[in-house]
Amino acid sequence: MPPPLVVGVDGSGPGLRAVDWAAEEAALRGIPLRLVYASLWERYEGPALAPEIGGPDGKASGEDILRGAALRARHHRPGLPVSTALVPEEPEYTLIHESRGAAAVVVGTRGRGALAEALLGSVGMTVATHADCAVVVVRDGGDRTPGDDPPRTGIVVGTADTPTPAMRFAYEAARRRRAPLTAVRAWRCPSHDTADQPLLAGEPERLREERAARQLEAALADTPPDVELRRRTIEGPAGRVLSEVSRGAALLVIGRRRPGHGGPRLGRVAHRVLHHSDCPVAIVPDDS
Repeated sequence: MPPPLVVGVDGSGPGLRAVDWAAEEAALRGIPLRLVYASLWERYEGPALAPEIGGPDGKASGEDILRGAALRARHHRPGLPVSTALVPEEPEYTLIHESRGAAAVVVGTRGRGALAEALLGSVGMTVATHADCAVVVVRDGGDRTPGDDPPRTGIVVGTADTPTPAMRFAYEAARRRRAPLTAVRAWRCPSHDTADQPLLAGEPERLREERAARQLEAALADTPPDVELRRRTIEGPAGRVLSEVSRGAALLVIGRRRPGHGGPRLGRVAHRVLHHSDCPVAIVPDDS
């Protein structure tokens, strides 16, 4: 059996939207879905469960949360193989451990209770930094009704200087959805131009853009011929550029270096897109 797509559940409405996304992704990949609840969530949780899970008193056990999430996943994608696991551990430890045998790990961006946003943000950041596989963070849609949103199409990927696992992940995501892939390379203007040579003032900017275009082409060296590819070089900080390009996309893909001894942590680009992107974000570790 292929490795499962793992999704961390906490019983909240935003967490269940992550289950919806994961069920759809697992069905696209033809792999099973594994729902994991780390029971030490309970030390942080408030009473605000999703209506389909919370009982009359606003409470639910870990088994109730998993049962409700599984029913939702099977309703969303009938026939999808779904398994559940109740683990008596912290969510960060649990999901990082699960990542060792997973196709990918999916988490939401917000939990429930007084510390909801900060807590799940911490869980998502920790898992995205240390997981052995790709981590997809599904941003909360707030009060938006999914049926009212325009269809999301296309995959966006932030490129490095060479082909990377993030590029391969993006290619496969585009293939599965039969969607175009937009490869983005951000570049920066110099902080100041040569004031005493106005005729040369635009040259540094032009050279930087040309360098970005060459770097983009190098990163796309392994592009499969059946992927509809769009190239964009955009001036600006990478985090802001990718967040803006993500508007209306189905998925934004970025890479990360695997942590060495004592670190590193996710960089500024990852922090920016995880907080400001308009779509789910996949953080894909490098091979090294």
